Amino acid sequence: MSTIAQGINKLTVFKKQSGLGVAASGSGGQVMRREKSEFKLEKDTFENNEIVQHQQSTGAVHGLRKVSGSLSGVVSPGTYSTIVASLLRKAFTATSAYAAGTDVTCAATAPQFVDASAGFLTAGLKVGDVGRWTGFTAAGNNSKNFLITALTSGNMSGIFLNGDPVTAEAAGQAATFTVVGKKTRAPLTGHTAEYWTVEEWYPDVAQSELFTDVVVASVDIGLPSTGNSTFGSTYVGLNRSVTGAQVLTTPTAATTTSVQTAVNGAVIVAGVAVGNVSAASIKIDGSVASMGAVIGSNVSPDIQRGRIKVTGSVTAFYENGVMSALFDAGTNASLIVVASNDDTATSDFCGYTLSAVKFSSDAPDDGEKGIVRTYPFTAEMNAAGGTSLANDQTIISVQDSQAA
Repeated sequence: MSTIAQGINKLTVFKKQSGLGVAASGSGGQVMRREKSEFKLEKDTFENNEIVQHQQSTGAVHGLRKVSGSLSGVVSPGTYSTIVASLLRKAFTATSAYAAGTDVTCAATAPQFVDASAGFLTAGLKVGDVGRWTGFTAAGNNSKNFLITALTSGNMSGIFLNGDPVTAEAAGQAATFTVVGKKTRAPLTGHTAEYWTVEEWYPDVAQSELFTDVVVASVDIGLPSTGNSTFGSTYVGLNRSVTGAQVLTTPTAATTTSVQTAVNGAVIVAGVAVGNVSAASIKIDGSVASMGAVIGSNVSPDIQRGRIKVTGSVTAFYENGVMSALFDAGTNASLIVVASNDDTATSDFCGYTLSAVKFSSDAPDDGEKGIVRTYPFTAEMNAAGGTSLANDQTIISVQDSQAA
């Protein structure tokens, strides 16, 4: 009997290309954690519609070759950061720590941190950032993930993600605020245009399927109130080759960070922490497609990129009319979703900040249970954001505590 390839043995490896048409090979690349990966070659097919005397079809011919793919899994910090950055067309970068000096006072109620030197905004801090303070005398204010929900040059409001209160403290300590991990966002200029080589390596049958000039098309983040946070992604590429040997040799092993559950974290709508959300989803669509065929080649010359669009929904138990009022008025609101690995003070996390979303419905359900309403939304680029302002001038920013 012959050997049959098994999914448990398959390796899905991503490696960034140096440019269009330059397939990656050799050492390097990254083994991707997955629940499922499916990459395939497709071909346009044209049936011969000619009529001949024998009254039978004369077959079909193949046309343009193209690649489509999908990769799904569960969210863990650092695992999919390169894919998200590629889709948003900007690498993850660190935010410089803000040495606030001795001018910051602390309070148990908002604004919890007040900077007499008014340096929060010029330091590059933004609403939605998760950072950690150090240097305070009160140990309870140090080394804990603090989510900024409102920000001015001198006032910082928010919550510790583990639920602890801020301890009141007078100014005088040399305090520093450090944004954890790295952030990316859809930029205004300097957009990257990245291509990937993706290998599906089947070691039990010694077969390699190499997909080249692959572009990230979309990412879906799912945040249920119970269960793991989910990751889905789609891809468009130009071609596939098949060989009997592994091409992306000795790739970096898959990440080992813990899987996230949305029960740990926070949801902030219009600057207010919301405790009744039962599910949330975010879809980032890069409007990516094959450019199409040209005469003399069965491979498209490139992949075209369109506008970055962000949509999603929030499902919440119906306890007041706040979100319905936002929908009814057509008012833009901010939406921040942070999912942590656990409820410890320095837990790893992933955060998503959309500072201008518009809800398009508030459809209710019914039954012998708590009533929920679903609020689909569409995000837009926040023109009111920018340098030394409270929000990024972008449609979405993403923070990952373990981003490379």
